[in-house]
Amino acid sequence: MRATPLAAALLLAGAAQAAPADDVQALSWLAGSWIQQDENRSVREVWLAPQDGVMSGLSQTNRPGRKPFTEFMTIRAEPAGVTFTARLDGQSPTLFVLKPGPAGEATFENLAHDFPQRVSYRRCGEDLCARIEGTVNGKPQSQAWRYTRAR
Repeated sequence: MRATPLAAALLLAGAAQAAPADDVQALSWLAGSWIQQDENRSVREVWLAPQDGVMSGLSQTNRPGRKPFTEFMTIRAEPAGVTFTARLDGQSPTLFVLKPGPAGEATFENLAHDFPQRVSYRRCGEDLCARIEGTVNGKPQSQAWRYTRAR
């Protein structure tokens, strides 16, 4: 992931009014410790409950014989709206803006980003479903995860 024009726009909009902290609070259903596990990999994602308009998250993927992959994430009230920021090792932070949608679902979008252009979460009953999607070389690509609550 690389820095995008959206990041510059957010910095320039610093004097503007940030999205209300209640908009982040509405995503409290995302909070918790989640896991997806099979014989090839273990993916854990942890989200802290919203506080003062911010949620913090961490994702870690472990595969036998490979170095763990980690991602640090924040969701916060910003002048552009509620933003999801992804931080991967060796890459600049990438911002995605929350799009309007139904309760229990959150889709963040940054069409200027290379891949993904969208990051989505939704509750699937007791589980948490996550998806990234966009285009690579003009072709649609996606990855999806179905997490259960870690016990």
